[in-house]
Amino acid sequence: MSRRKKPLFKDIEFFDMGAKAKAVGHAPDGRIILVPYLAPGDIADIQVTKKRKGYYEGKAVTIHKYSEYRAEPLCPHYGICGGCKLQHIAYSHQVFFKQMEVKNNLKRIGKLDFSDDDFHPIIAASHDFYYRNKMEYSFSARRWLTPEEINSEEPIDLIDGLGFHISGMWDKVLDIDTCLLQNNLTNDIRNEVKDFARKHQIPFFDPRTKTGLLRTLMLRNNQQNEWMVVLQVYKNDQKAIESIMAHLKQTFEPIKSLQYIVNEKDNDSFYDQEVVLYDGKPYIEEVLDGLRFRISAKSFFQTNTGQAEKLYKTVREYAAIQPHETVYDLYTGIGSIAQFVARDAKKVIGVESVADAIKDAQINAKLNNIDNVEFVVGDMRQVFTKEFIGKYGRADVVITDPPRSGMHHKVVENLLYLAPERIVYVSCNSATQARDLALMKDRYEIAAIQPVDMFPHTHHVESVVLLHRKKQNS
Repeated sequence: MSRRKKPLFKDIEFFDMGAKAKAVGHAPDGRIILVPYLAPGDIADIQVTKKRKGYYEGKAVTIHKYSEYRAEPLCPHYGICGGCKLQHIAYSHQVFFKQMEVKNNLKRIGKLDFSDDDFHPIIAASHDFYYRNKMEYSFSARRWLTPEEINSEEPIDLIDGLGFHISGMWDKVLDIDTCLLQNNLTNDIRNEVKDFARKHQIPFFDPRTKTGLLRTLMLRNNQQNEWMVVLQVYKNDQKAIESIMAHLKQTFEPIKSLQYIVNEKDNDSFYDQEVVLYDGKPYIEEVLDGLRFRISAKSFFQTNTGQAEKLYKTVREYAAIQPHETVYDLYTGIGSIAQFVARDAKKVIGVESVADAIKDAQINAKLNNIDNVEFVVGDMRQVFTKEFIGKYGRADVVITDPPRSGMHHKVVENLLYLAPERIVYVSCNSATQARDLALMKDRYEIAAIQPVDMFPHTHHVESVVLLHRKKQNS
């Protein structure tokens, strides 16, 4: 029996933006339909691609009316790359929809109570292009072919590529010529590596057959235009590695750190692999609010430097730390927030699961002559316990900045046991933030909410929430 043909819905008007940069409309049967690359106000014919229990997903076939929110995308790879799915919406409108997403998630998922005065207008990015300080590219021996290439009668000479993975396809990479997210030198370095490898017949990696050499290319830069290049390869082919490294050193003076990783695993994750320094220093440094941060190949550092400073200043303002107070900084990373607030506190304890990040945090504290911060390494749900609280003392303020998945319920339980006066919850996923805050709403009330846009043209948005402990009835 053949599968039932998925319907085509005509003249659907879209009225809102939903999660993950998908426009929201109503199907003829009243269900919600979610479609990427559309904007509220668009009217379009939609081919259904997935039918869920309560909603549809689809793609636009024909757009009959274009929204007033629209803008002309600048990226030549827009719509295929999948990295900047909101470029078709003017940036001033993007931040409005992101702000509403944070507010709606906190109210609908968390059922949280707060006033309009508590919810502050989103902090938009000063620059909506060229804002990232880190990009990671993947090599592919068999790149993604565009529809134009497939339909062309011309032979395809170059089947390898260096760029971004096509969404949902682990083995397909779109070859990138120009990316507008990082300083233009990222395009020069990436294209030079690609051209050099092709010219000298250095093979790109094929994840299906586990053949080839070149796997990934990571490029980091700071505000002083100093660059770090980290090349990941599948085998320890010193001749090929040396040739690429030497060529980059000779060609690009701003590169101050040249490193490589030999990774023979099935996946590209290198946090358990040795990073080999070829030339320069094993790090670059960034300065935020007068503080120096040493960033290594494995360091987590906010990828939008300008917005990171605004984010950290918001956290510091919300925390309102007094000289006699102890602060816990959970999920501290390389200790950026811990050091931002240390000047106001008696003591700060930072906790992080990645050992290399803790090493960076300790180095950074020394660089900044900060001696009232201590860093602890370990899995949060195993480290942050009643015994931990007994050892390090009860905190007056807790700052928590968990990954997208939010906090483990045991971490929330111990946070409630600790019962600090104030909690500042920083999140890159307001849905899981809302879930966690709902678990604490009997003991804490929302005092302030500040969305911060770290990633223009994407659906991602940061949310900072200040919680005050409720006064107990006598």
